[in-house]
Amino acid sequence: MSARTLLAFLAVCISTSAFAVEGNADAAKDKIAMCVGCHGIPGYHTAFPKTYQVPRIGGQYAEYIVSALQAYKSGDRKHPSMAGIAASLSEQDMADLAAYYSAQK
Repeated sequence: MSARTLLAFLAVCISTSAFAVEGNADAAKDKIAMCVGCHGIPGYHTAFPKTYQVPRIGGQYAEYIVSALQAYKSGDRKHPSMAGIAASLSEQDMADLAAYYSAQK
């Protein structure tokens, strides 16, 4: 990789991270109602669209939560319930929920 290519790549990475939305865990307290019905029950399994063990998201990295929500919203990750929920979320909502859940133990 040439030095010019490397510098261009680094510039894109830096500029992309500069525009990342900062999450507010307190703001998420009004947004978690749609999450706790599944993710707030230890060992919960859904029956739609098939039996599926719901993952624990408390304590997960904020970046991972945002990435997963974005992937559900774009269709890159498939789950009907999560796709519907993610479709209703703004980037700020995603960042707020990620900040809230990443602070959980």
